[in-house]
Amino acid sequence: MSVAFTKEDSAETASETLLPDRPISPHPNLVTDAGLKALEFQLQQAREAYEAANTIEDVNERRRQAANPLREARYFAARVRTAQIVADPASIDVVAFGSIVTFQRGDGRVQTYRIVGEDEADPKAGSISFVSPVAKSLMGKAVGDIVGAGDQEIEIMAIALMEAQR
Repeated sequence: MSVAFTKEDSAETASETLLPDRPISPHPNLVTDAGLKALEFQLQQAREAYEAANTIEDVNERRRQAANPLREARYFAARVRTAQIVADPASIDVVAFGSIVTFQRGDGRVQTYRIVGEDEADPKAGSISFVSPVAKSLMGKAVGDIVGAGDQEIEIMAIALMEAQR
């Protein structure tokens, strides 16, 4: 049935239910084992939320409640489908995807981050994306190297593997 023949609020509801897809990064979808598990869990949560929304009797409210979970399910399905698992690095000779890096900034701050995939990056929790400017400047470098990161220099103090953190 055309929106013209439904209740007036249905036009508003229709616009609320046509959410644009979340943007997908143009970079390779590199992930750690934990990152893939997190993507799969988020996909499962989105699907469950969508199924729950579909139990709502009022069609307008159902569409409204299902819109975001449906968009999230599309996003996470694409991310799981394109995920490329990268094994943890075997060495601490140079910074690599999955390495835990401690570095000192020019202002004296010492920071430690694990370099991970885009969807699993959480700087507040100690991880940064491999495509972030800092991670890009650290990759392939060794302890003692000084690299430029934006408008400042940082010195690599230590490189560790995930097993060492357990």
